[in-house]
Amino acid sequence: MLDKSSKIYVAGHHGLVGSAIWNNLKARGYNNLVGRSHKELDLTDQVAVKAFFDEEKPDAVVLAAAFVGGIMANSLYRADFIMMNMKIQCNVISEAYAHGVKKLLFLGSTCIYPKNAPQPMSEDCLLTSPLEYTNEEYAIAKIAGLKMCESYNLQYGTNYIAVMPTNLYGPQDNFHLENSHVMPAMMRKIYLAKLIHDGEWDKIAIDLNKRPVEGVTGEGLSTVNCQLSIKQKVLDVLAKYGIENNKVTLWGTGTPLREFLWSEDMADASVHCMLNVDFKDIIGIEKYSSVHYGVSADGQVDRNHSAGRGGAIPSLGEIRNCHINVGTGKELTIRELSELVCKAVGFEGEVAFDSTKPDGTMRKLISVDKLHRLGWTHKIEIEDGVKMLFEWYKNSLTVKG
Repeated sequence: MLDKSSKIYVAGHHGLVGSAIWNNLKARGYNNLVGRSHKELDLTDQVAVKAFFDEEKPDAVVLAAAFVGGIMANSLYRADFIMMNMKIQCNVISEAYAHGVKKLLFLGSTCIYPKNAPQPMSEDCLLTSPLEYTNEEYAIAKIAGLKMCESYNLQYGTNYIAVMPTNLYGPQDNFHLENSHVMPAMMRKIYLAKLIHDGEWDKIAIDLNKRPVEGVTGEGLSTVNCQLSIKQKVLDVLAKYGIENNKVTLWGTGTPLREFLWSEDMADASVHCMLNVDFKDIIGIEKYSSVHYGVSADGQVDRNHSAGRGGAIPSLGEIRNCHINVGTGKELTIRELSELVCKAVGFEGEVAFDSTKPDGTMRKLISVDKLHRLGWTHKIEIEDGVKMLFEWYKNSLTVKG
């Protein structure tokens, strides 16, 4: 058990996942937290990561840093998605082990599951059939990450926990149209379409100044004598993303089912697992370390005398799928989601669907039975969460930076 003075490194603490976990730890009284921005520490740089661990010597690590994006980004940057994530994971996990980190929490994604996995997807669905092609590289990287945790635990007796959250949304979400996930992208598109219809160019200017689209900002839009050419330039770039006057066009048919989890709920579940769940709890073996390794007189595991390196312990059988799904166990269609977003935004225009564009996986509901057995259930329902996200987004437009 980590005490309140334990030094905890949160990798990716500015992102949607990492910031929520950081805040949850703070709320629980864990104030000895360490974070580095990407500018301060490039996690793909092995030498820099080693130097960081040498200096800080954290007691625990939360690996929430990742190279992420939606269908479009996954399709365009396939090599980046697998290579960047593999580098981050290899560097952080290997240095955590080398520096004797007591507990490591690895954040993955439910995209690790096969495209046609039986629903709801339990942890045992992993590697049973082919993955969804549009996010295959990211999924393979995350599978490798959870297998790293599992394998280190089996070979070295470490206590690394891997959690696989479903689709997340919440404070600090990414609303950049080029590489955001489905809900924030949809919300911003609908909001901008409403502003165009209402003629609120000053608000469009604020939005684009905060988050430019293809380099186009709101410069000049809010002036009284705004030139028509400036407005047309904005309308042209937004149209590329399906944003028009009182109309939004979304990718796909609107029929795929998706499960969504409020990021602060995810953080609470993740911190719950880090603080209260050990590897032995997941595999159901109370004396795991003493069975697996020689134990010295003072109760310390002797890592040099493994009873079966690589998990080859006949008495334990095959140990796999030790990760934990984190979600709500509830789903809705993309069309139903768009209706909730329209209601939150106050948009009364048209939402169309372009069936020539890919839907992605048709259904991605996860089983959360293991998570419930480990003592945690979600609190925020999607109807309330969508409203909360839109309020956060509007507030973000008034904050500098």
